[in-house]
Amino acid sequence: MLEVKELWKVYGPLTAVKGVSFSLKPGDIFGFIGSNGAGKTTTIRMISTLLEPTHGTATINGADIIRDPMGVRRQIGYMPDFFGLYDDVKVWEYLDFFATIYEVPPKQRNSVIDNVLELTDLTVKRDAFVQSLSRGMQQRLCLARCLVHDPALLLLDEPASGLDPRARAELKELIIELGRMGKIVIVSSHILPELADFCNCVGIIERGEMLAFGPVNQILRQIQPTRVLAITVLDGAGEVRTRLADMPHVLAAHLEDEHHLRVEFNGDHEQQSELLAALIQANVRVVQFHEEHANLEDVFMRLTTGAVQ
Repeated sequence: MLEVKELWKVYGPLTAVKGVSFSLKPGDIFGFIGSNGAGKTTTIRMISTLLEPTHGTATINGADIIRDPMGVRRQIGYMPDFFGLYDDVKVWEYLDFFATIYEVPPKQRNSVIDNVLELTDLTVKRDAFVQSLSRGMQQRLCLARCLVHDPALLLLDEPASGLDPRARAELKELIIELGRMGKIVIVSSHILPELADFCNCVGIIERGEMLAFGPVNQILRQIQPTRVLAITVLDGAGEVRTRLADMPHVLAAHLEDEHHLRVEFNGDHEQQSELLAALIQANVRVVQFHEEHANLEDVFMRLTTGAVQ
């Protein structure tokens, strides 16, 4: 378990993080969302023991970031947004160096290195020099380095930064696999649609304050408590709007133009089907009929103002 309890970070007149609290369990993939300067990296650095909080604390499996920082470091893998790689070092040498630092027993190092290379799909690059790797492969190598000591918690700060679409897709699949392995993964990112694909919970932070935290579907439902139906008709949208106002479970019908309507609806899928059938029976020429779903970008834009520290 990761328990973050009222973390604050104050720099003189600037409060970078204001009482951030949340908890995660094994297998959770947590999307940490916020604008530049919102406090994401500061929070991650406090959890990773690189910054001492002004107030509050965090514990990972009982190890406290203030009282037992070394105990925390043994259980975490931290991938910063900008990381250094050593030139003239081969991939296996790079991983062996960090395995030694993390006190992986010498007899186990070769198998550990082989395992993390296989997991990150870098086996064919085992003997390649680090500087010869592409940006995407370097990202995967940095993630492999975070895994050599089998951490319980992974902190990934903007891991997809600078990657092409294929490399981002491969990284997403790798993060999903890490969640299946029972690891807690915290991912900070600006690429919101992709986070929704693999995160089971998210947190939105602005000016150091956590505005929302919880399962993705729960947060989406908070900002859009009723279903929204998008209906396109061939003609007569104004008449259709009047007809919709008297139909069951329709809370409001909004005319967008002569062909498109948006309907606030509090029924289930069966009642949606009944609404569509009623329109067709009334000789309304329906071209499209579907439910609009809010996404993380909608949530982010509604909850945040764009203010920075």
